[in-house]
Amino acid sequence: MSSEDLDAWVRSPAVRTRRERAAAVDADELWRAASSVRLSDTRTLGRLVRWRIPDTPADLRFAELFERYPFTPLESGPNHFLSGLCGRIWTFRRDYPRLENASAFRSWNEPGTARVLFAHWSEADGNGGSRIVSEARVEPVDRPAAVRLRALWAVVGRFEPLIGSE
Repeated sequence: MSSEDLDAWVRSPAVRTRRERAAAVDADELWRAASSVRLSDTRTLGRLVRWRIPDTPADLRFAELFERYPFTPLESGPNHFLSGLCGRIWTFRRDYPRLENASAFRSWNEPGTARVLFAHWSEADGNGGSRIVSEARVEPVDRPAAVRLRALWAVVGRFEPLIGSE
């Protein structure tokens, strides 16, 4: 997975985060292990997800989380998975639109909203091991959405390191 691959989904993010973690196993084994992690296997991150997305079971695997509403699966392969959501991510209402498919994500342009891409993959590191990578990109549709996103990120951005640590 490259930046160009992700640019095809979200080209001009106002927020971009990327976390990597190395492992002394091949990329396939790392992907299988990462795909088995459940919300309940984490500490703070799992609780934050369940608080933000009510009715999410604690025993849900993260891989399953990104396959169900409010997310829309966008692309997957042997060692990668891309998912997205659109809407007013700065509100407490769970009023995200249900997107039919990846094409609906690409063409989303509702004023006052944002598109969010979640990309996860494993890749060989060139030294016999591999790394798991998680990248998120948030692209506001217009200026009012950009202002709201900046305010939101000022509050929640400090929790972003939990992705790499948990």
